[in-house]
Amino acid sequence: MKTHYKIISYSAVLSSLLILSGCHSNDNVSSGGNTNDNKRSYTVSVSNLTGNQPLSPVGLVLDKEGFKAWMTGQTANEALEQLAEGGDASALVSQASALASNLATTTGTGAIASGMSQQFTLSATDASSAKLTVFSMLINTNDAFTGVNAVSLDALMVDQELVLDVPAYDAGTELNSEEAGTMPGPADGGEGFNAARDDLLDKVTIHQGVISQDDGLASSILDQSHRFDNPVARVIITRTE
Repeated sequence: MKTHYKIISYSAVLSSLLILSGCHSNDNVSSGGNTNDNKRSYTVSVSNLTGNQPLSPVGLVLDKEGFKAWMTGQTANEALEQLAEGGDASALVSQASALASNLATTTGTGAIASGMSQQFTLSATDASSAKLTVFSMLINTNDAFTGVNAVSLDALMVDQELVLDVPAYDAGTELNSEEAGTMPGPADGGEGFNAARDDLLDKVTIHQGVISQDDGLASSILDQSHRFDNPVARVIITRTE
């Protein structure tokens, strides 16, 4: 029988929740080359909690030492910028895959619409010390992303779950202008990644949300439906082996 191990709000001000959502499957997985009998397998469900902010195809990394895709308060590297501005997780996944400590990676095949979920499977041997990183962009924004960063799964037993409600982060690489031509999502269909940086902050912070034209930003092409509060996503990790 499945038991609940721990419920964590990924932002200190958010309440703990334990709610399972419907999901879809994804089996596009690569794993590290370790070979012993200490195999562990996990299913990871990612749910979109926003009203009208699709999540870009998700990147997931299982690593022995903990792959940190970002550091709050630090400048984003270019791989994170590609995710946060263009919704492309491939550079971060490639970075993680190249590490000797990498156990497994996988990526989603499509965006996660509001209110929907996708489910992923990660398996690895030599996984007694395993840490999970998950990342995705809110694509109707300039450079907002969400995810979990090097979360330890060491204490998770078979059939136990870890539920994480996670906020949106601002990559600090692009000005949150909300102007036409600056966002890759369906609200705009504009530019994605651009190596030039015009956000003076230039560091990762918790995202303060979009303003939208309905709330007084005349140059914005977003409306009230694109606004969001934290948390914006729920990650449910279940150990299956």
